[in-house]
Amino acid sequence: MHIERFGTDEVEGIDIGLCYLFPKLDGTNSSVWAKDQVLHAGSRSRDLTLEQDNFDFYHFVTETIITKKLEEYFRKYPDRRLYGEYLVPHTIKTYRNEAWRRFWVFDVLDVDKYMPYPDYVQSLEDFSIDYIPPLCVINNPSIEQLRHEMDINTFMMKEGYVGEGIVIKNYGFYNKYGRQVWAKLVKNEFKEKNAKEFGIRSLEGQKTLESYIIEKYCTETFIEKTYANIIAERGVWSSKMIPELLGRGFHDLINENIWQTIKDFGLRTIDFKRLNQLCIQKIKEVKPELF
Repeated sequence: MHIERFGTDEVEGIDIGLCYLFPKLDGTNSSVWAKDQVLHAGSRSRDLTLEQDNFDFYHFVTETIITKKLEEYFRKYPDRRLYGEYLVPHTIKTYRNEAWRRFWVFDVLDVDKYMPYPDYVQSLEDFSIDYIPPLCVINNPSIEQLRHEMDINTFMMKEGYVGEGIVIKNYGFYNKYGRQVWAKLVKNEFKEKNAKEFGIRSLEGQKTLESYIIEKYCTETFIEKTYANIIAERGVWSSKMIPELLGRGFHDLINENIWQTIKDFGLRTIDFKRLNQLCIQKIKEVKPELF
C-alpha cells in the first residue's frame, strides 16, 4: 500500500474515527508469504531469490534463526502475508544497535484484506515475530495530538533522537475513491507550529512555483531515498547510474507531488524545464560526492 501524506485528498477524513498511530521506520519495504509451504520474500516491487536479493532479506527469511518461526506461522496461517520494514541503513542511521537486521511487521494481509492491529498482534507474539506496536490509539485525533506523537516518537531510536514520523491507520476508513489507505506525517513536512491544515495556499514573496516545489518536496530525505532505492535494485553504485538518479529523481518528484501542487495553487503554469534544472541542481547539492 502506498502511504499518502496526511492532508491530501487521498486521506481526507482518515482522522475521523479510531486511529492507531504507529512509528514510521526507515528501512527497506519487504514482505514474506508462503506458497505450498515454501517461504517467499519480496521487496516493494519484485520477488527475491538468493541470486537476486535485496539487502540479504531473502537470506534472512530463509536461512536464519527467524526461518523456523515463519514456517510455523504460515503453517497455521497459510493465507496471510506479512508486510514490514527490514531495518538496514537507509536514510536514518540513528536506530539502536539491536534494531538493525530485523524484520518489523507493520501490516498483515489475510487473503485480500488488511487485518486490524488487535486482530493480528497476538498471532505474531505467539511465534516471536517482531512487529511495530502503536504509539497510541486516539479517537478523532486533533492536529496537535498527531504532531505531539510525531515529536515524541522514539521507537528504536538512540537516546536523544526521534523518529522520521508516524503512520496513521484507521481500519474502518475508505477514501472518497473507495480505497483503503493509510496516512503518514513526516517531520520535515510539518513546518508550521500552529498549522490547521497541510498545504500552503499562496506563494510567499517572489518565490516561483518551481522553487516552491523543489523546497517543499525535493528534500534531502527524498533524494537520499531515491539514491538508496537505486542501490538496492542495482546492488552497487556506479558513476554510470548518475543519469538514472537525475532522471528518476525528477520522475518521482512529479509523480508523487504534482497533484498536491495543483490542489495548493490551482491550474497554474509550471515551467517543467526550469523545474528539472532546479531538481538536478538540488541533487548535486545534496550528493556532491557523486559528481
